[in-house]
Amino acid sequence: MIRTMMKRTQELLVFLVLAMFYKATGMKQPCCKPPQAADCGSFCLSWRLAVEANNVRGWRTVPTQCFLYLQTYMTGGQYDRDVEFIVGEITSYVNGIVPSNDGKDAWILDVDDTCISNVYYYKGKRYGCDPYDPSAFRAWAMTGGCPAIPAMLGLFNKLVNSGFKVILLTGRGEETLGQVTIENLHNQGFLGYERLILRTAAYKGQSAVEYKSAIRKKLVEEGYRIWGNIGDQWSDLHGDYVGNRTFKLPNPMYFVP
Repeated sequence: MIRTMMKRTQELLVFLVLAMFYKATGMKQPCCKPPQAADCGSFCLSWRLAVEANNVRGWRTVPTQCFLYLQTYMTGGQYDRDVEFIVGEITSYVNGIVPSNDGKDAWILDVDDTCISNVYYYKGKRYGCDPYDPSAFRAWAMTGGCPAIPAMLGLFNKLVNSGFKVILLTGRGEETLGQVTIENLHNQGFLGYERLILRTAAYKGQSAVEYKSAIRKKLVEEGYRIWGNIGDQWSDLHGDYVGNRTFKLPNPMYFVP
């Protein structure tokens, strides 16, 4: 009984601290309140796991009660540790490959939230609790202010220095975001890639899976051997010609079909 009372007292204190935080910042409170507050973390952890395992599909926004959980995950160090762990697995795989001398051993990397991060933008969108806003995201991307994801920049450099041809494949529109994306990548240290492929008018209206499958098909027809394919969305990794191995980076902030 005493243990139960202590637990509920702790829950109440957590709620009071969160209430003071939201009052001070003017931000909208998540839905959970005592005694449900202690269940929020468990629910949001399960939700994130289901998202990363591709068991939850077609979702448009993060559950509002998971705002604080997502904020902590994305900015408190766990996201960085998860990416570093995955990069460690990729590195082990890379170390077992000996590139040939024909210049056709390739890796495909997505750009947004694979090479460079949009977490600063999504902070203003409550880490995905707010609906996707194409115009606002385009305005953010036009600033060229996306920082490199450190572990991925290190992996990128290893791939280039090991003799692989790194091909950056993004759903960003070539006409509107082509030049700023080139400059953003350059400023963040992504130098020496084979090519950057952006979405042209020919692929307008296609899903990410259709578009990226078509591009990978062309690359294979050009003679490239795709040893690995890395992305933060399952749509980066599904479809045709996905490569010898695929690697999914965490991203619980948004879903691209």
